[in-house]
Formats: sequence, structure tokens, C-alpha cells
Amino acid sequence: MKFKGRAFKYGDNVNTDEIIPARYLNSSDPAWLAAHCMEDADPSFMKEKQPGDLLVARKNFGCGSSREHAPIALKAAGISCIIADTFARIFYRNAINIGLPIIECGMAAADIEKGDTVEVDLDAGGIKNERTGREFHFEPMPRFAQDIIAAGGLMQYVMKKLTPEH
Repeated sequence: MKFKGRAFKYGDNVNTDEIIPARYLNSSDPAWLAAHCMEDADPSFMKEKQPGDLLVARKNFGCGSSREHAPIALKAAGISCIIADTFARIFYRNAINIGLPIIECGMAAADIEKGDTVEVDLDAGGIKNERTGREFHFEPMPRFAQDIIAAGGLMQYVMKKLTPEH
């Protein structure tokens, strides 16, 4: 899988309440969640983002609660991939489960600035910042995680596995 998009940049400890404020958790509808994604942390996010854009952050992205609403909101908002130094472990797994690619690569997260165009090759483990020309390498996700993401999420992956081929 390959992605190319503009970057939105955030710092350390972006928590799930900043990604999707708790007052919107009365629904699990992806479109509803996307409409309020990053609303408190970055009021311009939904106005500026384009489908396929990437999100870049520093340490401990997605900390806070264990709810899946946060990665669902980001994916439904059109974010194609998230690059960070580190992720909160439950956010990391929730993102894979809903089919949102996430990459831990601290050097890339430090180099990329808001507005940079970034290319990601998930299979090869490569990131390129077009502004700086710098390329970064990361350990690709295990094949099963890549298969879950390619299927669109864990439920779609399981359904595909359970459905006999015709």
C-alpha cells in the first residue's frame, strides 16, 4: 500500500478526547465522528484537510481512553495514515482493527512539518518528505496486520476469511 498526502502535525500526548471530544460519543456513526474530528485540538483541521492527508505526531499519540471512536473519526475524516514517534498501545491496536495504517518512525515525525507532502510505502517500509527530500525507513508491520488494513479492518478481514470463494 502506498499513500501520498499533506501532513498535519501535532505534538506529544495527543489524547483520544482531543481527537474526538467526549460530547460526541453518543454516536458511533463514522460520518458524525469525522465531522467533529480534532475539533477542540485544531479547529481548522476539518476545514483544511483533504482526503488522503496524513497525520504526524510525536510521542504517545492516542493516549487516554480505549474507545475505538478516535481512530474511526480519523479514518472517516479521510486520513490515510498516521506517523508518530510512539502510539498508545490500545490506540495502535484499535487503528489496525479498523483498518487505519499507523507507523512508528521518530525520525520522520521529527522531520515532517505541517503542510509537507509525504509519501509512504507501507509494504517497503519507506517514508519520503518531498519538501526536504529526506527518506526514512521503518520496520513494516507484520503481514497479518497489513492484511487487516488492506481488508479495511478486522471485521472485513474475518468476513473475507469466513466467506467461501466462488
